[in-house]
Amino acid sequence: MKRIPFHNREKELKEVMKILEVEPSLITFIYGPINSGKTTLVSHLIDQLPEEYVVFYINLRGRFISDYRDFIKVLFKIEKEKNYKEVLKTISEISAETLKFSGIPVAESVMNALFKEKSYEDVFEFLEEYFTTIAKNKTPVLIIDELQVVGDLKINGLLMYKLFNFFIRLTKELHLCHVFAVSSDSLFIENVYSEAMLDGRCRYLLVDDFDEKTTTAFLGGHGFTDDETTMAWEYCGGKPVYLLELIHAGDRGREIDRLLRMRSGELKTILKALKELGDKITIREERYDISYEIIVDLLKIFLSEEEIDMWSIDEISKHYLVKNNILFLDPHTGVIKPQSRLNLLAIRDVLKDM
Repeated sequence: MKRIPFHNREKELKEVMKILEVEPSLITFIYGPINSGKTTLVSHLIDQLPEEYVVFYINLRGRFISDYRDFIKVLFKIEKEKNYKEVLKTISEISAETLKFSGIPVAESVMNALFKEKSYEDVFEFLEEYFTTIAKNKTPVLIIDELQVVGDLKINGLLMYKLFNFFIRLTKELHLCHVFAVSSDSLFIENVYSEAMLDGRCRYLLVDDFDEKTTTAFLGGHGFTDDETTMAWEYCGGKPVYLLELIHAGDRGREIDRLLRMRSGELKTILKALKELGDKITIREERYDISYEIIVDLLKIFLSEEEIDMWSIDEISKHYLVKNNILFLDPHTGVIKPQSRLNLLAIRDVLKDM
């Protein structure tokens, strides 16, 4: 199977390395539109880090987490037949090739104790001691991908509030561990920022679709002609997942037409269901009706515009359109735009005669 190599994220990688070169002080949100390459960037970064870093990478994608036990299972990786001290000793001494973990290694006895206590405080106290021990010899880096999966989980109160306060303690207060939260859910980031009082305690790193120069170079490396590259940029922009579809396509013009028809069809289905059945959305534990007419009027703005500011759209419609991956909200700049160039063209295709 042909593997597409990692391509040109030097700017983002340099920003992350600058963060890692100084002591932990802020939580870093790595965010961007869906399928813009955030997880690929993180995976490449982990492979490139020197041996003084110990990386704990936890990807929540596709995980079902409904209670405390599920939460613990996702965080930790059981090291059977080892006690707590042996696990920490192993982490501080093993080679650079194995200083990367998909989960936080713990002894089975520790996991059993954490399950028994059923308290997030016990987990956070344990992790603080854990990272304190590692930080004597190495620099721990905690990366949680798709963190919004546990955004609504409640354990004696809202877990996310407690979790981010713990992250603040690890970074800004104790300077023990670098913490990266990766998410495409910009509404989640916006909500956490306000609920967990993160002003002055976090930074943002946008991983956006490729710009035109990067897209041209990327496609040129895969044998695209100038006309094919121009067509790809016009219809798909720099969305990596769509560019990969075109790379593998036999007839690239036909593939572009298929992608646009598919996305237009998806948008028509969403609007048809909204018009005929209605819909509701939960915001801050309150349920709100979605207005079909307001949604259509808002989307018509993109017949002439490519982006708008978040203050020009009502909160209910904003949440609905972002949750349905029609629009992308940048919580740092306040800009709202379609999730991709293809999405913009689909909006214009569907709304032009409405």
